[in-house]
Amino acid sequence: MVRDLIQLNVQASDWRDAIRKSANPLLVEGDITKNYVDQIIASVEKYGPYFVIAPHVALAHAPSKAGAERMALGLTTLGTPVDFHNEGNDPVKYVFTLSTTDPNSHLDAMKELVGFLSDDHFYEVMDRAVDPHEILDYIKNANALQQ
Repeated sequence: MVRDLIQLNVQASDWRDAIRKSANPLLVEGDITKNYVDQIIASVEKYGPYFVIAPHVALAHAPSKAGAERMALGLTTLGTPVDFHNEGNDPVKYVFTLSTTDPNSHLDAMKELVGFLSDDHFYEVMDRAVDPHEILDYIKNANALQQ
């Protein structure tokens, strides 16, 4: 996760807007195509909000063939949480957008993300951050401690 892929306190009108806005940095960087974003939304419309994976957390993604150009993980914190219609985990405040080009390359990143999502202090860092570097620094320091 690089600084340009982190957005803080973004305002979204609904879950579709939250997905579009959270995916935008990956789109701008060329990590995904517009079709990839459209497929994320289409999958929610077809299957429901299956990627709302924890309380207040969505991991937006689509199949690689939908337009994943490079592996990337972005983070958008929402200024006002949004309902994704996932009864157990709404409202969503943190939208992670994942792009992966094959079925296995992202597994280490997902393992690391799961670790952060089980760390209450990580949520505090995301909530307090006024600059993306604050989140990146926390991630780097946590990773350094694990090595």
